[in-house]
Amino acid sequence: MHELRLEASSMDDPSRTPVAIVGGGPVGLLLALFLDHHGCESVVFDSEDSVLAEPRGSTHGARTMEHYRRLGLASRIRELGLPGPHSAGISFFTRYSGHLLAHLPWPGADETRARVAAADRTDQVPEPMHRANQMYVEQLLLAHAGTRPGITLRYGHRVTAVRESGDRVTVAVTGPGGPRTWEARYAVGCDGGHSLVRRSLGISYTGEGSLDQDVLGRRATAAHLRVPGLYGRFLREHAAWSNWVFNGELALNLIALNGADEFFLLTSSADPDDPGEGALVELVRRAVGAPVEVEVLGRRAWTPGAALVAERFGAGRVWLAGDAAHLFTPNGGFGMNTGVDDAANLAWKLAAAVQGWAGPGLLPSYEAERRPVALRNTRAARELNIALGAIGRPDLLEEDGAEGESTRRRTAAELAAYGLLTMDTLGVQLGARYDASPVVLTDGDTPPPDDFVSYTPSGVPGGRAPHLWLDEEHGPGGSLFDRIGTGFTLLSLGDVPHDTSGFEKAARESGIPFSLVQVNDPAARELYGRDLALVRPDQHVAWRGNRPHKNPAEVLARATGQ
Repeated sequence: MHELRLEASSMDDPSRTPVAIVGGGPVGLLLALFLDHHGCESVVFDSEDSVLAEPRGSTHGARTMEHYRRLGLASRIRELGLPGPHSAGISFFTRYSGHLLAHLPWPGADETRARVAAADRTDQVPEPMHRANQMYVEQLLLAHAGTRPGITLRYGHRVTAVRESGDRVTVAVTGPGGPRTWEARYAVGCDGGHSLVRRSLGISYTGEGSLDQDVLGRRATAAHLRVPGLYGRFLREHAAWSNWVFNGELALNLIALNGADEFFLLTSSADPDDPGEGALVELVRRAVGAPVEVEVLGRRAWTPGAALVAERFGAGRVWLAGDAAHLFTPNGGFGMNTGVDDAANLAWKLAAAVQGWAGPGLLPSYEAERRPVALRNTRAARELNIALGAIGRPDLLEEDGAEGESTRRRTAAELAAYGLLTMDTLGVQLGARYDASPVVLTDGDTPPPDDFVSYTPSGVPGGRAPHLWLDEEHGPGGSLFDRIGTGFTLLSLGDVPHDTSGFEKAARESGIPFSLVQVNDPAARELYGRDLALVRPDQHVAWRGNRPHKNPAEVLARATGQ
């Protein structure tokens, strides 16, 4: 059991906390770390004794990696997962001992570091996508959370009820010491698809469930396997992060975990209700096309195809994030990443509410901003899932001769197009916008179009703040993002410094954390399109202008929900 007790709480009672977080998976831990980053204490409750030691998602998108960077964790997370030289791409085989259909390399950790170091100053991806399974990353997040004085960890403690009453939330908890009641000013359900917190609010999912297709459809099997010899005997130079077998008999994906012998199996070609290991071992051997050693380290049933979003993301003092708010099919790797962005958005708003500088409209803006993104991202993932299931698996794929070769060429082209689409998703990763948000001050300009693949940097309020390297080394401290503070940051980008004292005075009088960053760089001015840009704590642009607003207090009041 992982337990850390604070020596003293800001609420002067170990059973009181500003924010109670129900669920200690990646989203719950990151919400706690973001709150800590913004100077707000929290308690994390989870019924398990520690984070789960079973593989799940492996894709940490560019926006998620930027969030890790804000917390000082990006470089440590890049050390996790596959070895530095290992490809982060996708390979498709008829069988691992059979025909290679398509090999789609993607930069691994070493090549990624080299590309970042050599990037143009205006390159928009300071922290490219990284492949490392959640079970490795969650261990790091848990260990780091345990070092933070503002975070209390209560693993092995099951939350049995969450009730809002007046100015507090009562959280009933059962742990090793028996039942106990905690009081929080706010509570957040990060407790997954079967969320107790969501059910306690009477909120249901809307959207679409499983898909009736043979490849990652209906009910499926996920398993943690050890397959020694697969690399040296079969994958060899075509080893990728995702290694598919695709033929008329079966379809399965072995996702590389450690780049040596451990894999995460995803398939709809096995009976998810068969508790034995024999059929699963035989399935993998058929996929290889040769006798190999297979050790099943763990398995579970799951349902791909879901595109479900909660009707509401909460209200008042109780909110939802991550899988409690939206359920994804794994195609594209958007699920956890959307949850991480939830946490980044919600954390600063909760901190503002606890610290007294949030207006009544700030917390409700969380749903207004994040629910449309969840609808967008679940739809994108489901479309990818459907596209994979639509690719035919004719028996001729494994036939010798001209007809078999022709069939493989056609199928390979379809698989390659699909595979590239699942990897080249920068528009999804960085393009989330909050244009209709009540706490964003629009300037009448048209934002760039939403695009699955392409991200267009723009200073139009509502979008992610454009990135710029400020030094030649591209290391820690060299990104414009590294200069953006934990509160609101006013970027002054023109040739002639503006008088920003009005903003500084308004922030000081309202208790809003505020900093000023002067960047005398034409490239920055071109990226943002104005002399001044007000950037929120989550690095989205809240306002911009060519001169200080005539009423800075009004701008800050709107941006903080007053």
